[in-house]
Amino acid sequence: MDLTRYIRAIADFPEPGILFRDITPLLKEPKAFGYVLDRFAEVAVERETEVVVGIESRGFLFGAPLADRLDLPFVPVRKPGKLPAAHMSVEYSLEYGENQLDIHEDAVAEGQRCLVVDDLLATGGTARATAKLIELVHGKVVGFAFLIELAALGGREQLAGYDTVSILRY
Repeated sequence: MDLTRYIRAIADFPEPGILFRDITPLLKEPKAFGYVLDRFAEVAVERETEVVVGIESRGFLFGAPLADRLDLPFVPVRKPGKLPAAHMSVEYSLEYGENQLDIHEDAVAEGQRCLVVDDLLATGGTARATAKLIELVHGKVVGFAFLIELAALGGREQLAGYDTVSILRY
């Protein structure tokens, strides 16, 4: 399936010089969305995934339905101040700023095999921070699954040592 026709390019969003890849047209097309979930499910099964981890916020759009489809737990990795129970935090750099991510301390059991799902791999900072969080709570990252990879930004290199799959590469 040619998913590129469902990805809209928006210039200068969220700030000048950024070309934003908008996935909302894909989300409106059930067959395209289902295709993405099918591909992510293949990745999860191949890696013997036990937990699906989604990165706030667009990772939730793919991670939660994927976990449901595979009858697996879903764990959200959240922005600061969103998790009510004891949690671990990691600060990281974005392509245009700094941020922090949190995970509940009891999100995964020791050694559980976690597949991280998100819509976009850019510089890799967010994904790398997520891997660190999973490892801090003693989970095992078995891979990353992204809808889109912006290859020129070098995110894949930041995830060296982790199995990384992208459906689309720009």
